[in-house]
Amino acid sequence: MATRARRAERREEPLSRERIVEAAIGILDTVGESGLTFRVLAERLATGPGAIYWHVSGKDELLGAATEVVVAGTVLGGDPGATPQEATRALALRLFDAIDAHPWIGTQLARSPGRSPMLQVFEQLGRQVQALGVPRPARFTAASALLNYILGVGGQNAANAHGQESEKNRTEFLDTVATTWASLDPEEYAFTRDVAEQLRDHDDRAEFLAGIDLILAGIAASRDERRS
Repeated sequence: MATRARRAERREEPLSRERIVEAAIGILDTVGESGLTFRVLAERLATGPGAIYWHVSGKDELLGAATEVVVAGTVLGGDPGATPQEATRALALRLFDAIDAHPWIGTQLARSPGRSPMLQVFEQLGRQVQALGVPRPARFTAASALLNYILGVGGQNAANAHGQESEKNRTEFLDTVATTWASLDPEEYAFTRDVAEQLRDHDDRAEFLAGIDLILAGIAASRDERRS
């Protein structure tokens, strides 16, 4: 009886676009894009699919709205007194963590380069590139390099983490791969053997930020070369 009462009470809550998007994000985080259907969403919200269609036209609009909510919370904020390098690193790390928490986000952003969420990210990166003093002809390339790195590494990290499910599994996976690398032919894979131990013990977030720093250093060097 208590369960029926709770369900009835839930049905009395007003259905809104915000509630629908929030529920969709929960489903996406749990089972991924393939598991998000209007039937599952209707069950989660204790309503009918028709009521959901009143607020969103279809799955594409729902995915876009869910992406926009997550990205807006990620892009906004930051320290207004930060240097362009600090602001870029902070934004990159927020996006990295957002993709880690919501693995479907990276795919949605890459799939919709002309939509608002991706444009918000690109705009913020571009502003930092501009603040770094990068000449106008090189700004698109610099911002694109940062964006592609963030989405690529963030998406790969999220996929790996989702497959391993726990820190123990991650440690075992890296240990297995590092052991395989260390046993490769020393002439054919000299470099890979040499970095095997670094793979075993590396920190994903630290390596991600180190890559951002490399890109920023390259941007600065290219900027100074163009000025000289």
